Amino acid sequence: MGGVNTTLVVVLIVAWILVGLLSGLWMARHGHDPLWTLIAVVLGPLFVPIAVERVQRRPGVARFGSKGAPPQRADSTTGLRVLVGLDGSRESERGLATALRLFGTHAGLLVLAEVVHFEAAESASSADVDAAERHLTELASGVDIAGVVHTEVLAGAPGPTLRGFAEQQDMDLLVVGRRGKGLSTRLLGSVSADIIEHSSVPVLVIEPAAGKAR
Repeated sequence: MGGVNTTLVVVLIVAWILVGLLSGLWMARHGHDPLWTLIAVVLGPLFVPIAVERVQRRPGVARFGSKGAPPQRADSTTGLRVLVGLDGSRESERGLATALRLFGTHAGLLVLAEVVHFEAAESASSADVDAAERHLTELASGVDIAGVVHTEVLAGAPGPTLRGFAEQQDMDLLVVGRRGKGLSTRLLGSVSADIIEHSSVPVLVIEPAAGKAR
């Protein structure tokens, strides 16, 4: 009888942890800080209502660049409206270089965007938002095109946030770099795959090794 009770306790503990872990990962896939997973593992099923409430939040702008929001199509110069998603990786910066090489002379508006999680955007003084803004400003300073260059720090899950922003801003093209299939991709999902599958805006994906566009 004691063995049965021990087995039942172990099963309940494993189920408790598993429910919390899945809830935390679910939140992370929807643009929240992965550190929530640690709290979720402790709270188990009690964390589910928190996760349900938080995943309903919609992506948005964490901080506009120094030039403010991108101009609307009617107000902007003629030419392509190109959004480049960046995350500090070599793949994403290769995407920017490719976009400039292919479309730089035709771009009337180039927007460089980086996505942070919701908690970073909600913080009064966020190191993540500040770092993203500095990174984008540095990259923008090296861009030399005839059109207008804007930088925007967005908040949410990277894939849905980038494609949502591209649609809202009436962009002609969304450029992202594809990362390798690491553990984070398996757990949190592929940004490029999400964008390819769901974006209504044409997408250019830069492969990690050979840098081939897809």
